Amino acid sequence: RWFHSGGIFAALSATTSEVILEGMQEAKKQGAIISFDLNYRAKLWNIFGGGDKAVSVLNKIVSYCDVLVGNEEDLQKGLGLEGQDVENASKLDPTAFYSMIESVLQKHPQLKVVATTLREVHSTNRHTWCAVAWINGESYQAPICELDVLDRVGGGDGFASGLFYGMITGADPAQAVRLGWAHGALLTSYPGDTTMATREQVIDFANGGTARIQR
Repeated sequence: RWFHSGGIFAALSATTSEVILEGMQEAKKQGAIISFDLNYRAKLWNIFGGGDKAVSVLNKIVSYCDVLVGNEEDLQKGLGLEGQDVENASKLDPTAFYSMIESVLQKHPQLKVVATTLREVHSTNRHTWCAVAWINGESYQAPICELDVLDRVGGGDGFASGLFYGMITGADPAQAVRLGWAHGALLTSYPGDTTMATREQVIDFANGGTARIQR
């Protein structure tokens, strides 16, 4: 039903991107939804051809996708798109992200969803958290919340998997974004990037509950 991969795996060797493409092609034949998290990492791509190689490879991969996850920096550096200066912009302002959607769709008009998280880091253990998405021509934004963070690793993956869960189970777009936002937030309360949140905890937080886990 769903095939997902990401930019870190694509950059791990000279051949991993071909594995992704082969998997996407076969999944597409079976009618699966195809998604990809750009997760652009310059240090990894510099080992296998640098930024130009990354742009070429990632655009080829994204051409097969229905759903794309990535912030404005990922979109600029991973797909070679022009955009606003993201270094000095507010980390919680979705304007820069939404301003790039038209450019993304010009290159990849088949995309139905483009989504990302927004995070303002105040300290190692205190973050402000949000999520936004463009879904079939409409924009959606989850609430802004304050997080007590144990480990920030995996928050983005948690968002993506929660969003996909919402889409697979037939949630409306706004709720799917909130499920992703909630799961990503909860995941930062655990060590490492493996979730320990239950479905009930994610749904409760998405519907207005607390990010503090009932243990």
